[in-house]
Amino acid sequence: MDAVRSQPAPLVDGSPGELVRQARKKQGLTLAQLGELTGYSAAQVSRYERGVSPLTDVTVLRRFADALGIPPQALGLTAPTEVRHGRVIGPTAAYPLLPRPRVAGTARREDGEDPVRRRKLLANLAVTAAAAVGAPLLPTGKTPGEDAAVGEVLVARVRDAMLGLHADVTVPPAAVLHADLARAFADFHACAYESLAVRLPRLICAVHARAGGAGDDGLLAHSYLLATRMLIKLDEQQLGWMAADRARQAAEAVGEPLLVAEAARQLAVLARKADWHDQALSIALTAADHPALRGGQPALAAQRGLLIQSAAYTAAKTGDAAGMRELTGEAAAIARELGPAAVLRDHGGGFSPTTVQLHLVSAENSAGDPSAALAAARAVAPGSLPSTERRARYYTDVATAFARSGRRGDCIHALLAAEHHAPEETHARPAVKSLVSGLLVSGRTTTELRALAARVGVLA
Repeated sequence: MDAVRSQPAPLVDGSPGELVRQARKKQGLTLAQLGELTGYSAAQVSRYERGVSPLTDVTVLRRFADALGIPPQALGLTAPTEVRHGRVIGPTAAYPLLPRPRVAGTARREDGEDPVRRRKLLANLAVTAAAAVGAPLLPTGKTPGEDAAVGEVLVARVRDAMLGLHADVTVPPAAVLHADLARAFADFHACAYESLAVRLPRLICAVHARAGGAGDDGLLAHSYLLATRMLIKLDEQQLGWMAADRARQAAEAVGEPLLVAEAARQLAVLARKADWHDQALSIALTAADHPALRGGQPALAAQRGLLIQSAAYTAAKTGDAAGMRELTGEAAAIARELGPAAVLRDHGGGFSPTTVQLHLVSAENSAGDPSAALAAARAVAPGSLPSTERRARYYTDVATAFARSGRRGDCIHALLAAEHHAPEETHARPAVKSLVSGLLVSGRTTTELRALAARVGVLA
């Protein structure tokens, strides 16, 4: 085989994937053989060749050029050097590392007053002002739209924790921190935002203060992965990037493959939300093909499935419905092999045949086919989903499909079902607010719709 590979492949016209395919065929290599030479699975090589996974990463391109003897310039690898400020700038496949977060001892008192006390006074003042103008107060002391502000409070507190705006942090023993992390995950799965707004920032502060922020047992990585998921859900992308990068650094410091892969998945989601679709596909599929996820353990296989599932959603966002369904089928095959029970509940909401089907509902919506989304939804039993958060996701996705089909009444009923299961999530999510706003301006408003709009904080 080495004698064959020593002959450079001729230049041919076409995409990088087609160049690789033609060079492989000419040398008589199978997908599996080329995968062995480059470090990828046969399935990943096939995705590269067919363009399902874009061949844009410099390191990946160079691996194929070296393995097949393709002249580098044929794959666009001979870009002229660029000089900035007297330095030669070259391509790199590495993520830039942010400085280690310094969060201890940075809280300030304003005019000698405790900032926590200031926030309590301002909150009380807001309630008093609402009562003064006649806004109705709920038995809990909240106005109808106040529940919608829980998400804003959660974001603000997570942001302050990440920036180190705290004082007198108590660092409990590791066992207590692990228990707190489990409770934070439970809050997330239950869509208990008000509780999570207290627990998650406190956990981030405590883990950072412990041993200078070293994540030797994965606590820091887990905390930031949860924060990233929460920030993505609330459409806080800038802060999400910061949390995801910290999660990645902490995961790499621990060297735990599941944490590293989950950090890559969150980065892929953020790249997709920024409309960097090629990069999102590359991050997700490259991470899915990493040898560290090939250990045969169910959790490793499930994480690979979650990454492929994320790539499927990105393909849908580009309008590639066929690619989306192919990748979803690949994820579904992994799920079927693992069995009906959800694996990795704390990494992406669980992975099982049911959650893959739930993901297909979202993907069909994103691909622009609400009828297919509703058909996919009919195959999901909401009660079989592993958490309240996943059930709320189901009803919101169904509402989106109904809205795109012009079925306003069904859309409202689906949103009310989501609210029934997860009121704090439904009231706080920007996606729900957008749906309700669209309903208000697209047709006749009803008392039911106006009441829902008030509860999610949208003016009717």
